[in-house]
Amino acid sequence: MSMIDLIEKALDIRAFYQRVLASNIANVETPGYKEKEIDFKAELERLGGGGMESGIRVGEKTDGVGSSSVDDNTVVIEGQIVKMTENTLMFNSLVQLINKKFSMIRYAINEGRK
Repeated sequence: MSMIDLIEKALDIRAFYQRVLASNIANVETPGYKEKEIDFKAELERLGGGGMESGIRVGEKTDGVGSSSVDDNTVVIEGQIVKMTENTLMFNSLVQLINKKFSMIRYAINEGRK
């Protein structure tokens, strides 16, 4: 698998994770709602392995770190905002990385013409 393919998969997972986090935030007051989570490393390995499976696996957070409220909702808004900020930074870093990769390819092509 090429570096560009790997970055593409990572961007797909990060974009999907942003939607999962937005859903968690939207359901912060929904009784019985359980925080959803993605294991980024496991998904990247699974999707990057060239397998035929498609789609990203989303699971409920099970590590017990989230506090359960009276209505059995496990979403902590502050934690979701921190995760969303981190995910945005990682997404932007991946975009910069792929831009550099394409810039290097463009440079190699243009230098080859001289």
